[in-house]
Amino acid sequence: MIRRILVALVAFAGIVWLMNTSLFSRFPEGSGPQVIAHRGQHQVFDRTGLDNDTCTATRIGQPSHPYLENTLASMQAAFSAGATVVELDVHLTPDGNFAVFHDWTLDCRTNLAGVTENTPYAELARADIGYGYTADGGRTFPFRGKGIGLMPELDQVFEAFPDKRFLVNFKSERVEEGTELATRLARDPRALATVFGVYGGDRPTEATLALLPALRGYTRTSVKDCLVSYLAIGWSGHVPASCRNRLLPVPVNYAPLLWGWPVRFVERMQAAGTDVILLGPYRSGDPGPAGIDSLEDWKAVPENFTGLVWTNRIETAREWAEAAGIGPIR
Repeated sequence: MIRRILVALVAFAGIVWLMNTSLFSRFPEGSGPQVIAHRGQHQVFDRTGLDNDTCTATRIGQPSHPYLENTLASMQAAFSAGATVVELDVHLTPDGNFAVFHDWTLDCRTNLAGVTENTPYAELARADIGYGYTADGGRTFPFRGKGIGLMPELDQVFEAFPDKRFLVNFKSERVEEGTELATRLARDPRALATVFGVYGGDRPTEATLALLPALRGYTRTSVKDCLVSYLAIGWSGHVPASCRNRLLPVPVNYAPLLWGWPVRFVERMQAAGTDVILLGPYRSGDPGPAGIDSLEDWKAVPENFTGLVWTNRIETAREWAEAAGIGPIR
Protein backbone atom coordinates (compact mmCIF):
# COMPACT_ATOMS: atom_id res chain seq x y z
CA MET A 1 0.00 0.00 0.00
CA ILE A 2 2.78 2.44 0.93
CA ARG A 3 4.58 1.61 -2.31
CA ARG A 4 1.45 2.33 -4.34
CA ILE A 5 0.97 5.66 -2.59
CA LEU A 6 4.58 6.61 -3.27
CA VAL A 7 4.26 5.61 -6.93
CA ALA A 8 1.04 7.63 -7.22
CA LEU A 9 2.69 10.67 -5.60
CA VAL A 10 5.70 10.44 -7.90
CA ALA A 11 3.43 10.08 -10.93
CA PHE A 12 1.35 13.07 -9.82
CA ALA A 13 4.48 15.17 -9.26
CA GLY A 14 5.71 14.20 -12.71
CA ILE A 15 2.45 15.24 -14.32
CA VAL A 16 2.47 18.59 -12.49
CA TRP A 17 6.08 19.16 -13.57
CA LEU A 18 5.28 18.36 -17.20
CA MET A 19 2.27 20.70 -17.12
CA ASN A 20 4.31 23.60 -15.79
CA THR A 21 7.86 23.29 -17.03
CA SER A 22 9.07 25.65 -19.73
CA LEU A 23 11.97 23.33 -20.47
CA PHE A 24 10.34 22.17 -23.70
CA SER A 25 8.68 25.46 -24.70
CA ARG A 26 9.99 28.81 -25.85
CA PHE A 27 8.61 32.22 -26.60
CA PRO A 28 8.40 32.71 -30.38
CA GLU A 29 11.80 33.34 -31.93
CA GLY A 30 12.35 36.99 -32.74
CA SER A 31 9.66 38.22 -30.35
CA GLY A 32 10.47 40.64 -27.57
CA PRO A 33 8.93 42.72 -24.79
CA GLN A 34 6.89 45.86 -24.86
CA VAL A 35 8.21 48.50 -22.47
CA ILE A 36 6.45 50.74 -19.95
CA ALA A 37 8.41 53.92 -19.28
CA HIS A 38 7.73 54.84 -15.65
CA ARG A 39 7.20 58.64 -15.49
CA GLY A 40 8.49 58.99 -19.05
CA GLN A 41 12.20 59.68 -19.48
CA HIS A 42 13.23 61.28 -16.23
CA GLN A 43 16.04 62.00 -13.80
CA VAL A 44 16.89 58.81 -11.93
CA PHE A 45 17.71 58.81 -8.25
CA ASP A 46 19.32 56.72 -5.54
CA ARG A 47 16.74 54.30 -4.07
CA THR A 48 18.83 53.45 -0.98
CA GLY A 49 16.71 53.90 2.14
CA LEU A 50 13.82 55.27 0.09
CA ASP A 51 10.45 55.69 1.82
CA ASN A 52 7.16 57.36 0.96
CA ASP A 53 8.28 60.75 2.29
CA THR A 54 11.74 60.85 0.69
CA CYS A 55 12.35 63.86 -1.54
CA THR A 56 13.80 62.09 -4.55
CA ALA A 57 14.59 65.36 -6.39
CA THR A 58 17.43 65.96 -3.91
CA ARG A 59 19.13 62.63 -4.66
CA ILE A 60 19.30 62.52 -8.45
CA GLY A 61 22.46 61.51 -10.27
CA GLN A 62 24.37 63.94 -12.45
CA PRO A 63 21.94 64.79 -15.27
CA SER A 64 22.69 63.17 -18.63
CA HIS A 65 19.57 64.50 -20.38
CA PRO A 66 17.23 67.49 -19.96
CA TYR A 67 13.94 65.72 -19.22
CA LEU A 68 11.78 66.03 -16.12
CA GLU A 69 9.24 63.35 -15.22
CA ASN A 70 5.58 63.60 -16.23
CA THR A 71 6.14 66.37 -18.78
CA LEU A 72 5.11 66.29 -22.43
CA ALA A 73 8.77 66.43 -23.48
CA SER A 74 9.68 63.48 -21.25
CA MET A 75 6.80 61.46 -22.69
CA GLN A 76 7.87 62.22 -26.26
CA ALA A 77 11.45 61.24 -25.42
CA ALA A 78 10.23 57.96 -23.92
CA PHE A 79 8.17 57.05 -26.97
CA SER A 80 11.09 57.94 -29.23
CA ALA A 81 13.33 55.66 -27.15
CA GLY A 82 11.01 52.69 -27.70
CA ALA A 83 8.33 52.86 -25.01
CA THR A 84 5.03 51.22 -25.90
CA VAL A 85 3.34 52.72 -22.83
CA VAL A 86 4.19 55.74 -20.69
CA GLU A 87 3.14 55.67 -17.04
CA LEU A 88 1.94 58.97 -15.58
CA ASP A 89 0.54 60.19 -12.26
CA VAL A 90 -2.62 62.24 -11.73
CA HIS A 91 -4.23 64.36 -9.01
CA LEU A 92 -7.79 65.70 -9.28
CA THR A 93 -7.56 69.38 -8.30
CA PRO A 94 -10.28 71.57 -6.71
CA ASP A 95 -11.03 73.22 -10.07
CA GLY A 96 -11.80 69.84 -11.67
CA ASN A 97 -8.57 69.24 -13.55
CA PHE A 98 -6.22 66.27 -13.53
CA ALA A 99 -2.73 67.59 -12.79
CA VAL A 100 -0.06 65.25 -14.14
CA PHE A 101 2.53 65.21 -11.36
CA HIS A 102 3.99 62.50 -9.16
CA ASP A 103 4.33 63.89 -5.65
CA TRP A 104 1.56 64.13 -3.06
CA THR A 105 2.97 67.51 -2.00
CA LEU A 106 4.65 70.30 -3.95
CA ASP A 107 7.46 71.18 -1.55
CA CYS A 108 10.10 68.75 -2.82
CA ARG A 109 10.14 69.36 -6.55
CA THR A 110 8.58 72.78 -7.13
CA ASN A 111 8.69 76.41 -5.97
CA LEU A 112 5.25 75.98 -4.38
CA ALA A 113 4.15 74.38 -1.11
CA GLY A 114 1.12 72.41 0.00
CA VAL A 115 -0.81 69.33 -1.07
CA THR A 116 -0.98 68.84 -4.82
CA GLU A 117 -4.63 67.77 -4.99
CA ASN A 118 -5.69 70.78 -2.87
CA THR A 119 -4.05 73.31 -5.19
CA PRO A 120 -5.99 74.76 -8.16
CA TYR A 121 -4.52 73.75 -11.48
CA ALA A 122 -4.32 77.43 -12.44
CA GLU A 123 -1.56 77.72 -9.82
CA LEU A 124 0.07 74.39 -10.66
CA ALA A 125 0.29 75.34 -14.34
CA ARG A 126 2.59 78.25 -13.40
CA ALA A 127 4.83 76.24 -11.06
CA ASP A 128 8.51 75.60 -11.67
CA ILE A 129 8.59 71.81 -11.45
CA GLY A 130 12.38 71.71 -11.80
CA TYR A 131 12.98 74.00 -8.84
CA GLY A 132 14.06 71.43 -6.24
CA TYR A 133 16.33 69.11 -8.25
CA THR A 134 19.93 68.85 -7.09
CA ALA A 135 22.66 66.28 -7.62
CA ASP A 136 25.19 67.73 -5.19
CA GLY A 137 23.39 68.20 -1.91
CA GLY A 138 21.94 71.62 -2.73
CA ARG A 139 25.03 73.40 -4.00
CA THR A 140 23.55 73.68 -7.49
CA PHE A 141 20.06 73.28 -8.96
CA PRO A 142 20.47 72.43 -12.65
CA PHE A 143 16.77 72.54 -13.55
CA ARG A 144 15.70 75.57 -11.53
CA GLY A 145 13.90 78.01 -13.80
CA LYS A 146 13.69 75.45 -16.60
CA GLY A 147 10.48 73.75 -15.46
CA ILE A 148 8.14 76.76 -15.37
CA GLY A 149 4.77 75.91 -16.88
CA LEU A 150 5.67 72.29 -17.65
CA MET A 151 3.10 70.51 -15.45
CA PRO A 152 0.47 69.31 -17.94
CA GLU A 153 -3.22 68.63 -17.47
CA LEU A 154 -4.30 65.14 -18.49
CA ASP A 155 -6.39 66.34 -21.45
CA GLN A 156 -3.27 68.08 -22.81
CA VAL A 157 -1.48 64.72 -22.75
CA PHE A 158 -4.28 63.03 -24.65
CA GLU A 159 -4.32 65.84 -27.22
CA ALA A 160 -0.54 65.79 -27.66
CA PHE A 161 -0.32 62.01 -28.15
CA PRO A 162 -3.56 60.79 -29.75
CA ASP A 163 -1.96 57.61 -31.10
CA LYS A 164 0.07 56.59 -28.00
CA ARG A 165 -0.74 54.59 -24.85
CA PHE A 166 -0.69 55.61 -21.19
CA LEU A 167 -0.90 53.85 -17.83
CA VAL A 168 -2.66 56.20 -15.40
CA ASN A 169 -1.68 56.12 -11.72
CA PHE A 170 -4.17 57.46 -9.18
CA LYS A 171 -2.21 59.03 -6.33
CA SER A 172 -5.12 59.14 -3.85
CA GLU A 173 -7.90 56.92 -2.49
CA ARG A 174 -10.65 59.31 -3.61
CA VAL A 175 -13.49 57.56 -5.45
CA GLU A 176 -14.27 60.79 -7.30
CA GLU A 177 -10.91 60.59 -9.09
CA GLY A 178 -12.00 57.32 -10.64
CA THR A 179 -15.52 58.41 -11.51
CA GLU A 180 -14.30 61.68 -13.04
CA LEU A 181 -11.72 59.92 -15.20
CA ALA A 182 -14.26 57.33 -16.32
CA THR A 183 -16.75 60.07 -17.20
CA ARG A 184 -14.17 61.90 -19.29
CA LEU A 185 -13.08 58.78 -21.11
CA ALA A 186 -16.65 57.63 -21.74
CA ARG A 187 -17.45 60.84 -23.60
CA ASP A 188 -14.15 60.92 -25.49
CA PRO A 189 -13.46 57.63 -27.32
CA ARG A 190 -10.17 58.95 -28.73
CA ALA A 191 -8.87 59.63 -25.22
CA LEU A 192 -10.15 56.24 -24.03
CA ALA A 193 -8.18 54.57 -26.82
CA THR A 194 -4.96 56.06 -25.45
CA VAL A 195 -5.43 54.64 -21.93
CA PHE A 196 -3.64 51.31 -21.65
CA GLY A 197 -4.83 50.88 -18.08
CA VAL A 198 -5.24 52.36 -14.60
CA TYR A 199 -3.72 51.50 -11.23
CA GLY A 200 -2.89 52.97 -7.84
CA GLY A 201 -5.41 53.74 -5.12
CA ASP A 202 -7.89 50.89 -4.75
CA ARG A 203 -11.02 53.04 -4.62
CA PRO A 204 -10.49 55.24 -7.70
CA THR A 205 -9.07 52.33 -9.69
CA GLU A 206 -12.01 50.08 -8.89
CA ALA A 207 -14.47 52.91 -9.64
CA THR A 208 -12.95 53.47 -13.08
CA LEU A 209 -12.94 49.78 -13.94
CA ALA A 210 -16.54 49.36 -12.77
CA LEU A 211 -17.71 52.18 -15.05
CA LEU A 212 -15.51 51.12 -17.98
CA PRO A 213 -15.51 47.29 -17.95
CA ALA A 214 -13.42 47.05 -21.12
CA LEU A 215 -10.56 48.89 -19.44
CA ARG A 216 -7.98 46.94 -17.45
CA GLY A 217 -5.95 47.79 -14.39
CA TYR A 218 -4.69 46.63 -11.02
CA THR A 219 -4.44 47.49 -7.36
CA ARG A 220 -2.30 46.02 -4.60
CA THR A 221 -5.35 44.07 -3.49
CA SER A 222 -6.10 42.67 -6.94
CA VAL A 223 -2.47 41.63 -7.47
CA LYS A 224 -2.34 39.86 -4.10
CA ASP A 225 -5.66 38.09 -4.73
CA CYS A 226 -4.52 36.89 -8.14
CA LEU A 227 -1.09 35.65 -7.10
CA VAL A 228 -2.30 33.89 -3.94
CA SER A 229 -5.04 32.12 -5.89
CA TYR A 230 -2.70 31.20 -8.72
CA LEU A 231 -0.08 29.80 -6.36
CA ALA A 232 -2.79 27.59 -4.86
CA ILE A 233 -4.30 26.19 -8.08
CA GLY A 234 -2.10 27.31 -10.97
CA TRP A 235 -0.27 23.98 -11.01
CA SER A 236 -3.37 22.59 -12.73
CA GLY A 237 -3.10 25.09 -15.58
CA HIS A 238 -6.29 26.84 -14.44
CA VAL A 239 -6.26 30.64 -14.28
CA PRO A 240 -8.47 31.84 -11.40
CA ALA A 241 -11.11 34.51 -11.95
CA SER A 242 -9.06 36.99 -9.90
CA CYS A 243 -6.35 36.84 -12.59
CA ARG A 244 -8.57 37.37 -15.64
CA ASN A 245 -8.87 40.50 -17.79
CA ARG A 246 -6.49 42.67 -15.85
CA LEU A 247 -2.91 43.87 -15.67
CA LEU A 248 -0.57 41.82 -13.49
CA PRO A 249 2.77 43.24 -12.27
CA VAL A 250 5.29 40.61 -11.16
CA PRO A 251 8.69 41.34 -9.53
CA VAL A 252 11.45 39.62 -11.47
CA ASN A 253 12.92 38.00 -8.34
CA TYR A 254 9.57 36.38 -7.42
CA ALA A 255 8.50 35.38 -10.93
CA PRO A 256 10.26 31.97 -10.91
CA LEU A 257 7.96 30.89 -8.04
CA LEU A 258 4.91 31.07 -10.31
CA TRP A 259 3.58 27.89 -11.89
CA GLY A 260 4.71 27.65 -15.50
CA TRP A 261 7.12 30.58 -15.40
CA PRO A 262 8.04 31.96 -17.82
CA VAL A 263 6.48 30.68 -21.04
CA ARG A 264 3.44 28.78 -19.84
CA PHE A 265 2.61 31.35 -17.17
CA VAL A 266 2.65 34.24 -19.65
CA GLU A 267 0.70 32.24 -22.25
CA ARG A 268 -1.96 31.30 -19.67
CA MET A 269 -2.38 34.90 -18.56
CA GLN A 270 -2.51 36.25 -22.10
CA ALA A 271 -5.16 33.65 -23.00
CA ALA A 272 -7.16 34.91 -19.99
CA GLY A 273 -6.95 38.51 -21.22
CA THR A 274 -4.24 39.56 -18.78
CA ASP A 275 -0.96 41.29 -19.60
CA VAL A 276 2.05 40.42 -17.42
CA ILE A 277 4.23 43.38 -16.42
CA LEU A 278 7.71 42.40 -15.27
CA LEU A 279 9.01 44.69 -12.52
CA GLY A 280 12.46 45.03 -11.03
CA PRO A 281 13.44 43.09 -7.91
CA TYR A 282 11.14 43.60 -4.92
CA ARG A 283 12.75 44.07 -1.53
CA SER A 284 10.91 44.29 1.77
CA GLY A 285 10.22 47.89 2.70
CA ASP A 286 10.27 49.25 -0.85
CA PRO A 287 7.68 52.06 -1.10
CA GLY A 288 7.05 51.49 -4.79
CA PRO A 289 8.00 49.30 -7.71
CA ALA A 290 11.57 49.13 -8.88
CA GLY A 291 12.13 48.80 -12.58
CA ILE A 292 14.28 46.75 -14.89
CA ASP A 293 16.90 49.46 -14.62
CA SER A 294 20.31 47.87 -15.17
CA LEU A 295 21.98 45.43 -17.50
CA GLU A 296 21.89 42.83 -14.73
CA ASP A 297 18.13 43.32 -14.38
CA TRP A 298 17.67 42.88 -18.13
CA LYS A 299 19.63 39.61 -18.01
CA ALA A 300 16.88 38.24 -15.73
CA VAL A 301 14.20 38.91 -18.37
CA PRO A 302 13.40 35.69 -20.28
CA GLU A 303 14.65 35.50 -23.86
CA ASN A 304 12.02 36.66 -26.39
CA PHE A 305 9.70 37.59 -23.49
CA THR A 306 6.28 38.59 -24.87
CA GLY A 307 4.98 40.50 -21.83
CA LEU A 308 5.73 44.05 -20.74
CA VAL A 309 8.80 45.34 -18.94
CA TRP A 310 8.63 48.26 -16.48
CA THR A 311 11.66 50.55 -16.54
CA ASN A 312 12.90 53.85 -15.14
CA ARG A 313 15.69 53.90 -17.73
CA ILE A 314 13.88 53.94 -21.05
CA GLU A 315 16.82 55.75 -22.65
CA THR A 316 18.99 52.62 -22.25
CA ALA A 317 16.30 49.95 -22.68
CA ARG A 318 17.06 49.07 -26.31
CA GLU A 319 20.80 48.87 -25.67
CA TRP A 320 20.49 46.73 -22.55
CA ALA A 321 17.83 44.44 -24.00
CA GLU A 322 20.09 43.77 -26.98
CA ALA A 323 23.15 43.25 -24.78
CA ALA A 324 21.18 40.81 -22.60
CA GLY A 325 19.96 38.87 -25.64
CA ILE A 326 16.29 39.42 -24.78
CA GLY A 327 15.06 40.15 -28.28
CA PRO A 328 13.91 43.35 -29.96
CA ILE A 329 11.77 45.83 -28.04
CA ARG A 330 8.39 45.90 -29.78
